[in-house]
Amino acid sequence: MTSTAVIPAISPAPTPDGNLSRYLDQIRQFPMLEPDEEYMLARNWTERGDVEAAHKLVTSHLRLVAKIAMGYRGYGLPLADLISEGNVGMMHAVKKFDPEKGFRLATYAMWWIRASIQEYILRSWSLVKIGTTAAQKKLFFNLRRLKGEIKAIDGGDLKPEQVTHIADKLDVSEADVISMNQRMSGGDRSLNAPVASDGEQMTEWQDWIADERDDQETRFAETEEYDARQALIINAMQGLNPREQRIIEARRLSEPPLTLEDLAGEFNVSRERIRQIEVRAFEKLSAAVREKAAEMKLLPDASTGA
Repeated sequence: MTSTAVIPAISPAPTPDGNLSRYLDQIRQFPMLEPDEEYMLARNWTERGDVEAAHKLVTSHLRLVAKIAMGYRGYGLPLADLISEGNVGMMHAVKKFDPEKGFRLATYAMWWIRASIQEYILRSWSLVKIGTTAAQKKLFFNLRRLKGEIKAIDGGDLKPEQVTHIADKLDVSEADVISMNQRMSGGDRSLNAPVASDGEQMTEWQDWIADERDDQETRFAETEEYDARQALIINAMQGLNPREQRIIEARRLSEPPLTLEDLAGEFNVSRERIRQIEVRAFEKLSAAVREKAAEMKLLPDASTGA
């Protein structure tokens, strides 16, 4: 039975005006856990609500959080904030972690850490909602890297061939690439910026903008459903064995994905064998997600058509 106790606030914690090097030195003082020790701490937390055990699980992984957070430094947000959001994701991971599945906490936690950081970036990066679909979010988080690869990072509008290249790489429309690049290149504009005047009456941007967003209840429902689906995938991954998990992660969840040749060399098997494992693992993952989603009424039950 998973404990409902609350994990205390992490100490040390990064601060916007603090010394990052000092924080990194502090978190290096927390030792890495051996598999057996990690397993026992997780058992103590899930079965007895041992807050001290949970705290030790979190702090031993703060270096992992910092490493992942540093990969998102290109979005103009304070690294301290990114690390703090990643730490929140780490705490969620510990709360949800099931040590009986046989996997290490780090493998499970990185899903929660990345999800927490990415959601923070999407909330904070712009007043304009950057992406509402998985494809748009993928475009947002990969556009900068792909522009760097084709030496277009400092340019304004992309050339047609560059737009086509990025659209093909990310499997999105060229119109989406152009729109996202303009929004990321242009920066935010103040809603109080004057655009016209009528005698002594000043007109501002906000006077011309209609609020077409969903109401608060709709946004809450969408967020709640997204979080539920995210949790489904994270939990379903634990049903795969370590090799299947590694291959799915490398082939489906990494940017850029590893090639079949890369993984064939890693596991000392043929490319075809890697492809077969990937297909089988993805089928298992999809089935597990759909089964649990049907139970939670997030997807229609295929057996009943409801």
